[in-house]
Amino acid sequence: MSLLHRGWSLLPRRMRREALFGLMALRAPRIARPAPDGQGPLAHAGYFSAMSGLGTAARRLQAGLATRGLAAAQIDLTGPLRQGPVAPGQGTARDVAPGPGTLLVHVNGPMLPWALVELGRQVVAGKRVIAVWNWELPVLPADWRRGFDCCHEIWAGSRFTAEAFSGPVGSSRVPVRIVPYPVLPAAPAALGRDAFGLPPGAFVALQVFDAASSIARKNPAAAIAAHGAAFGDDPDRILLLKVHNTARAGEAWREVAELAAARPNVRVLDASLPESELSALILACDVLVSLHRAEGFGFTLAEALALGRPVVATGWSGNLDFMDAPGAHAVPVQLRPAEDLQATYDVPGAAWAEPDVAAAAQFLRRIAETPALCRPPPHAFPAPDYQALLQRPPH
Repeated sequence: MSLLHRGWSLLPRRMRREALFGLMALRAPRIARPAPDGQGPLAHAGYFSAMSGLGTAARRLQAGLATRGLAAAQIDLTGPLRQGPVAPGQGTARDVAPGPGTLLVHVNGPMLPWALVELGRQVVAGKRVIAVWNWELPVLPADWRRGFDCCHEIWAGSRFTAEAFSGPVGSSRVPVRIVPYPVLPAAPAALGRDAFGLPPGAFVALQVFDAASSIARKNPAAAIAAHGAAFGDDPDRILLLKVHNTARAGEAWREVAELAAARPNVRVLDASLPESELSALILACDVLVSLHRAEGFGFTLAEALALGRPVVATGWSGNLDFMDAPGAHAVPVQLRPAEDLQATYDVPGAAWAEPDVAAAAQFLRRIAETPALCRPPPHAFPAPDYQALLQRPPH
């Protein structure tokens, strides 16, 4: 290891982050002013290979564009922006012609200048740049300010996130539109309960989460507590925690693993599943549980409802946009200051939800005792009219 690299690695994480993002903001290509009308080819850049919420968001939007008949050139930024390995056959900036058009950049505010650096001046010049952002708190960290200088418009997947992007950090410098994500669950693989080691006659509750996306935010400890309050150690009442990226979560995950190990009817499936197998797992269970403290949208919740499975979920943040669907059970909350051991959501002045564990337990018992509640009608989430949105830039 060189002395320079060693010195860099010894700097605090926040200092390294600020230095990197500040350098990229200086290097980023300047977007056209005034804003172009966007007429021309459509391109979409994002983390298409990443096994993360942002990767899911990019893939869902790309699929939604296709269902509306829009052919968007796909640019995978997973590798260039260090979000993980790149899947074979992904597009690059070389696939996008220079000149007018619209560029959807599915990269959050602090990383947006870096994304423009990787896309290059030829790709960015003359295009209308729409940032597609996701966030999980009602306020933004200060380092998102750089992103507002790198786009002409922002798309937010929920009313909750739109309000955050229109808040003090943004200062209404860039128009924000609510553009809900299409919810198109992958066709389920031909897998039943036996494939996941689940007994055929048990009532199975499921929580799905990425351990690297803040254990405190996903709050599996509350799901374990609610399940215990509802069913005790009944072996015919199982809670399955489907999780991945536990190696990146450190002490935060170890605490949850110990809670799960102490309960004989709580199981852990630590694996990354293809989307078709995740759909099969949701269908193999009776209810999806998410006592999260904050969600920007809530893809897994929405997909469970679309597949015809009930959800018991925190009644706050981005998922409120669809918690009026059949089968959705909203758990009451109290707001508390946001505290995150993994430091992702340590934002001054930010609050998030503390869900009512007793109320969640009551919902779980009621669903377990009422078989009809386990099979609500699938809820439809139609894709927005992207053509109209792209033809009518906001003012």
